[in-house]
Amino acid sequence: MQIRDAIQQASQALALSSESARLDAELLLCKVLGKNRSYLFAWPEKELNAQQQASFQTWLEQRRQGMPIAYLLGYREFWGLDLEVTAATLIPRPDTELLVQLALERMSALTAPSILDLGTGSGAIALALAKERPDAKLLALDKSAEAVAVAQRNQQRLGLNNLRLLVSDWFSAVPIASRFDLIVSNPPYISENDRHLFEGDVRFEPRSALSSGVEGLDDLNYIIQTAPNYLNAQGWLLLEHGYDQGLAVTKLLKMTGYTEVACYPDLGGNDRVSLGCYPL
Repeated sequence: MQIRDAIQQASQALALSSESARLDAELLLCKVLGKNRSYLFAWPEKELNAQQQASFQTWLEQRRQGMPIAYLLGYREFWGLDLEVTAATLIPRPDTELLVQLALERMSALTAPSILDLGTGSGAIALALAKERPDAKLLALDKSAEAVAVAQRNQQRLGLNNLRLLVSDWFSAVPIASRFDLIVSNPPYISENDRHLFEGDVRFEPRSALSSGVEGLDDLNYIIQTAPNYLNAQGWLLLEHGYDQGLAVTKLLKMTGYTEVACYPDLGGNDRVSLGCYPL
């Protein structure tokens, strides 16, 4: 089977299960061949050997069954970084780059800012901030040892040395005397009964990193209430949340004493990141 035929047949096979069928087919074939996409366009007549065809069909069937393309490839791009992802981590999404952008804006006037990332997963947010601010000192935590191991491999591959990674259930491993200029988090925020937990890529992602109580606010509320114990004066808390949680999260921030509270929309125009400054 030639490359062009493999792509065409795979695209047709994925048409009903993926909105990016052809791209998925091309990326999986690149993985099989150990080549980039330009190779596929330059050599469409190249023949796949039997082993390559078998591997391609195996991964194609997994994708057809709904397995996220990021898990099959083993990586996902975020903020210009190629990050390893596994079934132990959430798949970084473009909307989360808003959190990175807002964090960078809030620390633009600070020298050597201290940053805490809660629920780091693959390390996406922390690594993006570490890359952009090499003078910053970052601590990134996750309660999953498997996720922390993935984040450590990403850190080592990227050569970012201004980040420390620890296994921790939220703030549990943070020394009580520690203080940070910014605390950032993309915590679980989906209602435990939400139908989206059983649809699309989310079906394959770790449930503990997705859902949080009946309304999806349990972890968000805990972080909002606890963060002041770890913030410097005029420190910022930035939180990603669900598209319909902006009002609830900003209300919690105001009730807890945060000032300059605001909510920002994602690429689709939905509420996505809320933040506040704690005056102390």
